Formats: sequence, C-alpha cells, structure tokens
Amino acid sequence: MPAITALLHARNDALRLGRTLETLLPCDEILVMLRSDGSQHGPQDATTRIAREYGAKVVADTTNLTPSQCLHFARHDWILCLDPRESLTESLSASLFEWKAEWKPKSPSLPETTAFSVFLREETANGWQQNPTPQTRLVPRHWPHWQGLLPAPEPSAIALEGALLRFTLP
Repeated sequence: MPAITALLHARNDALRLGRTLETLLPCDEILVMLRSDGSQHGPQDATTRIAREYGAKVVADTTNLTPSQCLHFARHDWILCLDPRESLTESLSASLFEWKAEWKPKSPSLPETTAFSVFLREETANGWQQNPTPQTRLVPRHWPHWQGLLPAPEPSAIALEGALLRFTLP
C-alpha cells in the first residue's frame, strides 16, 4: 500500500490551516513548509502550533526552497500538494483510500511517472465554482514538473473522484 505525504506551504495561515489538516486522513504524513516573509522570523500567528497539534512535521523555509528541495523532507513516495486554503471532500478522501488499497507499484498499464489530478471547487461571492480542468495534485516524490509551489498541469494525469474545496472568503 503506498503512503502519502501531504505537502502544504504556509505563511500566517492559522485561521484556515486547521480545517485543511482535519481532512487529511488518507495521508500518512503531513509536511508543512513555513514560508518566509523575507525576514528571518517565523509566522506571526499560531500556524506552527496548529500544524504541530495535528501531528504535522513543520520545517522553517527561510530560503524559499523549490518544491523539489522541499520533497527531501518528505518520508513517502507519493506527495499530495495542497494550499492551506484547501480541504479534501469526503469523496476525494474515499478515492485516496481506495487508490491506496488497490495501487500496485510498477503496474504495466501505468507509466512510472503517473500523476493524479483532482477537480477544484472554489468559494466565491456568487457561490461555489468548479474549475472545468482537473489539477495535478498527487505526484510521485521525484516529480520534475512544477508551476510555482504546485505540480504543473499534466494532461495524462488520471483524475480521481471527489474534489478539493478552496475557501477564499473570510
């Protein structure tokens, strides 16, 4: 059964981080990279304390590491990338548990660089809007394609059932 590390980049996200961490039950490890604001000081809120209360491994990232450099801190071969404003729906959690139970490494039908994508629903002033294109979010540890802090879109990524919810309103 494959193990998953959830990777989040946070900076003063105490007000939203708990909701995200509550939904990461399919993940075997949570890695919170505390992004620097340019000073050598850590978060100015309770981000670190909240992350640790949920059992997350917290790494101070004062040099703004690249995503590939951040993965050196992960223990597992599969990385689920999230923003601290995002949460897994119950159906996405179920899909991840099912994937973990059925995954066979080096399956002849899937290339070694298989990635998985999810749909994103974003909270707006006009209600929830679903992005029509799934986003690549579950990748192997040595994934080479990044767009900022998240995996770059991979057209061949296999879409998982369920969605990520992105909360944007205060």
